[in-house]
Amino acid sequence: MTAHEERDLVRQIEGHLLLAAAREESRGAAARLSSRLGWLTDTQREDVERQFEAEYLALARLTWGRTAERAQELRQVYESRYRALRRRLLACGVLGCALLAAAVLVVSAAA
Repeated sequence: MTAHEERDLVRQIEGHLLLAAAREESRGAAARLSSRLGWLTDTQREDVERQFEAEYLALARLTWGRTAERAQELRQVYESRYRALRRRLLACGVLGCALLAAAVLVVSAAA
């Protein structure tokens, strides 16, 4: 298995674990909500819980998607800044070496 395949596998596992946790949270929240509605019949309670779980998971997916999009935007910004910084650092290094070489030539020519 290559490193890329391993990363993909880890991402898939993380995704399944996140989804399982979100489902558990949604079930708990749905049960808490329906327990406050004592006038519901059992069928109505199950229907409310099912609908609440579906809405909770849809909201979680939407939030995860927005977070992933923002993370990608930030990654692009930071990568471009890193490249610009690296170019400037390289230019300063080359300029420093050129100045040092010029100074050595001037000193050696004067001697």
